[in-house]
Amino acid sequence: MEDSDHIIEMPRVKLGSQGLEVSRLGFGCAGLSGYYNDPLSHEAGCSVIKEAFRNGITFLDTSDLYGENHDNEILLSKVLKELPRAKVQLATKFGIMSLEGGKPAVKGTPEYARQCCEASLKRLGIDYIDLYYQHRVDATVPIEDTMGELKKLVDEGKIKYIGLSEASADTIRRAHIVHPITAVQVEYSLWTRDIEEDIIPICRELGIGIVAYSPLGRGFFGGKAVVEALPDNTILPHWPRFTGENLEKNKQLYDRLANLAAKKNCTPPQLALAWLLHQEDNIVPIPGTTKVKNLHNNLGALSLKLTEEDLKEISDAVPIDEVAGERDPDSFAQYSRKFTNTPEKS
Repeated sequence: MEDSDHIIEMPRVKLGSQGLEVSRLGFGCAGLSGYYNDPLSHEAGCSVIKEAFRNGITFLDTSDLYGENHDNEILLSKVLKELPRAKVQLATKFGIMSLEGGKPAVKGTPEYARQCCEASLKRLGIDYIDLYYQHRVDATVPIEDTMGELKKLVDEGKIKYIGLSEASADTIRRAHIVHPITAVQVEYSLWTRDIEEDIIPICRELGIGIVAYSPLGRGFFGGKAVVEALPDNTILPHWPRFTGENLEKNKQLYDRLANLAAKKNCTPPQLALAWLLHQEDNIVPIPGTTKVKNLHNNLGALSLKLTEEDLKEISDAVPIDEVAGERDPDSFAQYSRKFTNTPEKS
């Protein structure tokens, strides 16, 4: 990135209590390599990330799973060469080996954690990973074993902070005893709020940050399947909330949010993101997009000021008991945070 490029300042927050500071809004990079749409070229993907960085987004999220043959990390390696490394907070993940037949294959052995970390460092072309998550918890391996190896990787300087993704409250508590967890990444949005029951309270108790993935409901509150048709090359038709009668019912929720957004002179995705940003400072959403115009639209959420009355009105517009369809398809459900307790350490 040229020195002459103007960088816009963005509010920053402490993510957890271990010292990691990130931009108030992060950027989820997965979609740049496909998943919800056709993958972008590396040139186009790098361009979107650089535009995010120019606008103050320094917290970038990827995984060794995203894209064919680890394409997303390879894309990130190219853009990292053009950004000041010390100003980027890079998060990546390990633990899902593949999505064979649409079903995750999860592995959390100490040997696999080390192997993946070292492979990611090499692919990314960096000396350390700022935040390293276990992408999904392996219910066959005591979390203490996995965490013990991640702690060694911290001691060796290969990772700075440890995170968990879609982990249960019990797993979080046990992991935190071995080495402090800095962040838990979970799906959190207007139509996925179950973390309010147990995950938010335990993270608050232990001083752990929350990174909200799919903060726009996998694009639903950005208009996917409502304002615009789903792309041809997308996994979303496998997600229950985007199919058949469920989708028709959920469109009513979008319409209610859109009506509120019109009253606030903002867009539905801005209002959905602003609602999240007003929950707690320790919750950082990571919306992703392949379009610069959507990136700029998302950034507009940062300037929205909402009262307690506004927040209640927004929550009431999308009542959880009226959301039609399960959060995940059956093939993913067993790997969600509700079912990820691990064996006791013998």
